Amino acid sequence: MSTTNQTGRAIVLGGSIGGLLVARVLSESYATVTVFDRDDLPAEAADRKGVPQSEHSHGLLARGRQILEELFPGLTADLTAHGAVPVDIQRDCLWINDGHRIPRVASGLAGLCVSRRALEAYVRDRVRALPNVEIRDRCEAVGLAEGGAVTGARVLPRGGREERHDAELVVDATGRGNRGPTWLAELGYQPPAEERVDPRTVYVSRDYRRAPGDTDFAAVISSPSPEAPYGGVAISAEGDRWMVTLLGVGPDHAPPVDSEGYLAFAGRLPAPELHALLSRAEPLGPPKRMRLPTSQRRRYERLARLPEGFIAVADALCSFNPAYGQGMTVAAAEAIVLRDCLRRGRRDLPRRFFAAAAKVVDVPWDMAVGADLRHPAVVGPRSGRTRFLNGYVTRLHAAAARHPVVGRRFLSVANLMTPPPGLFAPGIVARVLWSSRPSTPAPGGRPVVPQVEELVAR
Repeated sequence: MSTTNQTGRAIVLGGSIGGLLVARVLSESYATVTVFDRDDLPAEAADRKGVPQSEHSHGLLARGRQILEELFPGLTADLTAHGAVPVDIQRDCLWINDGHRIPRVASGLAGLCVSRRALEAYVRDRVRALPNVEIRDRCEAVGLAEGGAVTGARVLPRGGREERHDAELVVDATGRGNRGPTWLAELGYQPPAEERVDPRTVYVSRDYRRAPGDTDFAAVISSPSPEAPYGGVAISAEGDRWMVTLLGVGPDHAPPVDSEGYLAFAGRLPAPELHALLSRAEPLGPPKRMRLPTSQRRRYERLARLPEGFIAVADALCSFNPAYGQGMTVAAAEAIVLRDCLRRGRRDLPRRFFAAAAKVVDVPWDMAVGADLRHPAVVGPRSGRTRFLNGYVTRLHAAAARHPVVGRRFLSVANLMTPPPGLFAPGIVARVLWSSRPSTPAPGGRPVVPQVEELVAR
């Protein structure tokens, strides 16, 4: 970590993964960094009120693991020593998309199976150990301070009186329920436009005891499809546990919360390994239900007028359907964007950051929202581009079952390691189109293979 030219003070509102990663990055540029969080932050790994999704299945995508290892050298080894499971995303995991299995071969995509609470506790300890970072819990952010720019934040300690803290930069990392747009409106700024899609998805999660060596896979991911709007995941975790989440899209497909119904629901999935696992594994607690909140993206980059001294990150900027496991990795990528922006100076920082962060968010947002909009129960605008991409990805899943290289490319894009145009590389397109060719040959005996232009038009 560079310690040169550290000047001024930065404040981070929110001490979850996104806020902690930003604090780590800010510690390179600011003399002091203070993180405020309204929760009682646990001393050890534990679920907490401010992270309601913590009890459900989590894992770290390849790009997320790569960034966290860069920011906190030794993270993978440390967490592995405490029971987390490092994986090759393709070789060690069962992926079933639209009923099609991705062949299990080595991919070089390195992920990490670890619970949210264990990962957050580890990152919090590493950030707390930084000499110029302070973490204060039981302090709720209630507004911004302004004097021609955002010059600080107003914070209410639990049981105390409101405090004003001055800073050159305030970062809103307060999560899905943040009030950043309201705070800006109070200062006379236009709130950002918002895009929303309700995934209408219900999670039911349960932990099970994991017997080392009982399976030859570390995770199962069976995604829902319009024809079968239910899915499930099982992810290895520390403590010799399986984190299991079953999900249904639409009001008629929610997983049951009773043990017998939960097991029967798993039996509907095109992943018999998951049902077999739950049939023999010992439950470690009751099933826990969660109705997923609306996915929401705030378009700060489109505002004509932005105050200096304020940015928003992680779920305060864009919150995804967590079924796709992108949230922590996107937050990590945004932290790297902020670091790169700061290395080019602080002038016009919010505008530069929001513009660059939008490019990072575009990919997972399009993938998650596009996948959600495949389901008739999900309400939202379906553009021609969305229909084309969904049609192409449907064909790609079928091709991936036959061609490991197609599966690897899909997983590389989904793990934010390869830009989406990689899905349209000539070798990938050829396999996708060949795999989806009609069985009826054209005159002359050659199969009819649709062209990309035809797919775009559909």
